[in-house]
Amino acid sequence: MTDAIPAWLSDELATVPSYDAFLGVDALVDALGVIAAAHPDLATLRRVGTSRQGEALWCLTIADTAHDEATPDALVVGLPHPNEPIGGLTALHLAARVCADADLRGRLGHRWHVVACVDPDGLRLNEGWLAGPFDRTTYARNFYRPAGVEQVEWTFPVSVGDVYYDDAIAETQALMRLIDHHEPALLASLHNSELGGAYYYLSRPEPPLHAVLQAVPESVGIPLDRGEPEAAHMVTFDDAIFAAGDAEAFYARLRASGRKWPPHGGSTSMYAARHGTLTILSELPYWSDPSAADSSPSGVRYADALAAYARGLSDAGQLFTAAIDEVEELLVAPTSPLWKAGCAFGRATVKYGSMALERSQQPKSDREATVAEAASIAHNLHAWRLRYGGMLLRALEGEVALGNVREPLRRHAASLATTYDAWLAEDAAAIQHDAIPIRNLVTVQYAAIVAAAAQLAGTL
Repeated sequence: MTDAIPAWLSDELATVPSYDAFLGVDALVDALGVIAAAHPDLATLRRVGTSRQGEALWCLTIADTAHDEATPDALVVGLPHPNEPIGGLTALHLAARVCADADLRGRLGHRWHVVACVDPDGLRLNEGWLAGPFDRTTYARNFYRPAGVEQVEWTFPVSVGDVYYDDAIAETQALMRLIDHHEPALLASLHNSELGGAYYYLSRPEPPLHAVLQAVPESVGIPLDRGEPEAAHMVTFDDAIFAAGDAEAFYARLRASGRKWPPHGGSTSMYAARHGTLTILSELPYWSDPSAADSSPSGVRYADALAAYARGLSDAGQLFTAAIDEVEELLVAPTSPLWKAGCAFGRATVKYGSMALERSQQPKSDREATVAEAASIAHNLHAWRLRYGGMLLRALEGEVALGNVREPLRRHAASLATTYDAWLAEDAAAIQHDAIPIRNLVTVQYAAIVAAAAQLAGTL
């Protein structure tokens, strides 16, 4: 498949350097400033908003004298989920390369607006694992992901059918202003998953681009992810390429299945659609799993794999909710981001367990799972317990550290810590965690952005 990568793009990917760690908030902001200072004739760094906890949000705009009113704009957004730091490095490398190489600017044909970190508050709560060691314990025990109603990616306004949402958080409002002002032809929202392979979302099919997106991960030893998609309602454009959120279509699929809109807003791609934007989301794992690309029969019934997943989630959910129910009236910091996120995902665990059980009982689940499907379903249970159990444990331990030593808090913190250690041991026994070199991850995301830009410019 490497034949699908154009020679110019192959040469360009060789410019990605090696990295020893991911970057925190201050380092990302400083790096944007360095790029702007080094290229004053091309790059302008400006403040475009303020986070909910008072951090400045910065955007680097790159334009040269060849750009005019007809030049399309491209918006690149790092850290829309603050537990996904690959995009910060990718955004910096893109900005540095576009500033440094006039030929590349000409080929890509866009005016660039680069936000290296759109959720600095959330990224600070992940900084405990960004420098490594890149093992599951360090990652999971320092993990933070906001509750849905506090995620930049999922709090855009939406009005469809009987759904109306207009409670956009400050960071989302900053992106809305950028999107509406620049009306980008291309929007790259930089994400990453956790374990498995690479996959993408596009807001519309772009067939010539698909082969490149599929070839680049395999060229650096990352398999395409052919396992269980993130949600059962995903629409597939191509192998490992899914349809990004479309509000009308998403609403229709929910109604058809008897489900309601989640308790949050719309996505970046839903909002940018009003401008005809091509939105691309690239999802990369931290740890590789060869089974992610294996479409051969597994010998396991798909329904059985889902049922086991449902039981595991149900057991974890009962543990989480028992702790939440008993201590939530005893907290000294009930509005802390860690508590709100731990509580939201802890309660959601029960719901997702019920949904998985329901899916396992559907006639279409009575089939043999592929190796990739069976592995990803099992991996999802490990990831859910470690991520969200870890956040709840951090919240409980944080309360105790603040001096809240009420017996229920101490008891649930100690009990969850014991269970959590057992989950870590199960995860280590079940999965071989080979950390992917950060350079390879940045290479794939960077390729996705520049290839998409070249596709729109007709130079791919």
